[in-house]
Amino acid sequence: MPTPVSTQPPIVVCKGLCKAFGAQELFENIDLNIHETDRLAIIGPNGSGKSTLLKMIAGIESIDAGSISIRKGARLCYVEQTHRFDPDMTVEQVIWTSLDSVMPETHENHGEREALVSATLSRVGFTDRTQKAGTLSGGWQKRLAIAREIVRGPDLLLLDEPTNHLDIDGLTWLEDMLGAARFGVVVVSHDRRFLDGFAKRIVELSRRYPEGSFMSIGNYQAFLDAQADWFESEAKSRLSLETRVKRETEWLMRGPKARATKARYRVDEAHRLIDELNTARERGRVAETDFEFTGTGRKTKRLMVVRNLAKSLGGKPLFSGLDLIVSPGMRIGLVGPNGSGKTTFLRLLAGELEPDDGSVRTAPSLNVVYFDQKREKLDPAQTLRRTLAPDGDSVFYRDEPIHVQSWASRFRFRRDQLDSPIGSLSGGEQARALIACLILRKCDLLLLDEPTNDLDIPTLEVLEESIVTFPGAVMLVTHDRYMLDRVTTVTLGLDGLGGVSAYADFEQWYAVMQEAAKPARDKAPARERPKQKKKLTYLEDKELKGMEDAISAAEAALEKARARLGDASIATNPGELQKACQAEGLAAAEVERLYSRWSELEEKQNSD
Repeated sequence: MPTPVSTQPPIVVCKGLCKAFGAQELFENIDLNIHETDRLAIIGPNGSGKSTLLKMIAGIESIDAGSISIRKGARLCYVEQTHRFDPDMTVEQVIWTSLDSVMPETHENHGEREALVSATLSRVGFTDRTQKAGTLSGGWQKRLAIAREIVRGPDLLLLDEPTNHLDIDGLTWLEDMLGAARFGVVVVSHDRRFLDGFAKRIVELSRRYPEGSFMSIGNYQAFLDAQADWFESEAKSRLSLETRVKRETEWLMRGPKARATKARYRVDEAHRLIDELNTARERGRVAETDFEFTGTGRKTKRLMVVRNLAKSLGGKPLFSGLDLIVSPGMRIGLVGPNGSGKTTFLRLLAGELEPDDGSVRTAPSLNVVYFDQKREKLDPAQTLRRTLAPDGDSVFYRDEPIHVQSWASRFRFRRDQLDSPIGSLSGGEQARALIACLILRKCDLLLLDEPTNDLDIPTLEVLEESIVTFPGAVMLVTHDRYMLDRVTTVTLGLDGLGGVSAYADFEQWYAVMQEAAKPARDKAPARERPKQKKKLTYLEDKELKGMEDAISAAEAALEKARARLGDASIATNPGELQKACQAEGLAAAEVERLYSRWSELEEKQNSD
């Protein structure tokens, strides 16, 4: 289906944005034009200001310098990382309440509101409207938070870490939904596979760039290529600058008599070049995470033997008859939908739970390191210093003492954070603190349960490298498809119904799951399929032929409604303003309905 080309001015224009927290400057002079067709991603290390920039665009965070202009009548909707719902409200009530803010109910619009709520819930995947928001899993709460904003008819949707807590099905849904969306989208994310499929532009915030940011056109792979070119150019420029500074420094050191015959401007220029080189070197010294898991050197071929393992929770069978031999060098990816038993399986291997049936036998004195996704081993009241070094001012890594401050800096912690309580740190910082503790222990088997949650891309890359080079065995639970592709040697898939199967890699498992998810009629032999009408009916064919004209008319009506909404003459008239809001909401819903119907008719026509 063709994609309409926007002739509208930008929804948001950012000019010279600057932001600092105390003495720490996050970024400066950021210019951004965001259009209704945009698919913009913001990336960068933890603490670089990604969420802050998103909140500035949303109007939640103040601006230190610069300006943000929003197109008249444009609606910006923001989905934060964490969500708050009334736990006693049903899914439907949450959506109704959100719709009330832009389309208050009247006797005349009840039908239109009902259709809009139904379409939104269907679009997001909810089948039970009466389910309480408080009973939803993290992934479905994320969907509900997005639905709550979509129903308001955004021109621009701002999403902060939308992939957090979503399982593989949820990630696929998010990608499909945003790909088909008829509004602009700006996303903060560390999910590289998602960025590869979603992004059309990427902005990285980092202090290693002269003004704290770098922009490229295209997806994540295109960003990596553009970034590599920039680093190469920067290295050449710095080399040239170092040569010039060396020459000027030698001239300055010849003494007052030699300099007296020279122009004063050259002295000033020499000092300017020295300052420029020092600044460039300082940018190049941006702290990077540096760690590596250490094996025990054990030569045992069988670290762990699992026989006929079975476990149920709440009467629901998670898996049964599971056999597994774990050997050094194996990197096993454990995948499956939320609730299928992945965390339970890791806890069984870690000895924290007992199986219903079967056994887990380990090699004598097996050293196991377990990263739990809830980070329960961290005491939120304890300081970072005492968390990393409980008994003194040093830690022992590979039998060598390292001062706690130096150890913390390997994980990109500042000196002033050492006496901060763990509970005050961000999610990414808490994840790095837990890794910093666990990595001190030599081990034979790593059990990693969602270690990627909240981690930024630089830390993810170091984590991947440490997993790949670890000489022992690894069992990894993650929804990070990029990491699964890179590090795992075998994939165990839990189907959520008690079954477990082995696959060569994540892609093979995903292909099998997609095939299994197809309707039963698609997999039945041809002779068993019920006869279906293949061709469009006369009325449907006529409807399809007139669809482009109908959509054009509906979009024209929407533009007219939006123009009316932006009319300054009604801004102080509550009655007229309410009518304009209702008209704009109805027009937007009609455009959405027509595009959905067009897609449905074309799909039926193409299946003939």
